[in-house]
Amino acid sequence: MSEPEASGNADAALEDAATFAAVPDAFQRLWTPHRMAYINTGADALRGSGCPFCAAPQKSDAEGLIVHRGVTSYVLLNLFPYNSGHMLVCPYRHIATYDQATPEEVAEIGALTQTGMRVLRDVSRCDGFNIGMNQGAVAGAGVDEHLHQHIVPRWSSDANFFPIIARTKALPQLLGEVREAVAAAWPAA
Repeated sequence: MSEPEASGNADAALEDAATFAAVPDAFQRLWTPHRMAYINTGADALRGSGCPFCAAPQKSDAEGLIVHRGVTSYVLLNLFPYNSGHMLVCPYRHIATYDQATPEEVAEIGALTQTGMRVLRDVSRCDGFNIGMNQGAVAGAGVDEHLHQHIVPRWSSDANFFPIIARTKALPQLLGEVREAVAAAWPAA
């Protein structure tokens, strides 16, 4: 039985780099084409009508998963997190890319990112972070028309194949619980 069949995931395939028609390297590749469904259609399904990052500030903090509201930008939890505590920093203005942000927005996005890291380190005792922005659909942005920066807490023991093989993400806390903990720990302005 092949590895994809053994794992129950017929879409995944494990290839040995030594068999590629190129200079071999030390890596094996686990192909996960099922992720393209999320990349290609996930944003449309999430959006429904309108931009979720323009809609969130119109809701209550709990309903919009907002942990902090700043002057030009705000911080909310990702509705589909990579890890518990995965936050997004968004300007209120509907702009698509970082180069369209004003100097004030850039400064506040940076400051909120730093504060978010400190709060997550305190609340979740994470070991590190992935910080980043995907600019445009071609770069992997699920919502490519509204700028947002990801803050993903990481722990030394959080890497596993469960999401790839079982198509399931194990998150130890509910979004509402994470939002309450992060919002409560956010320093007063």
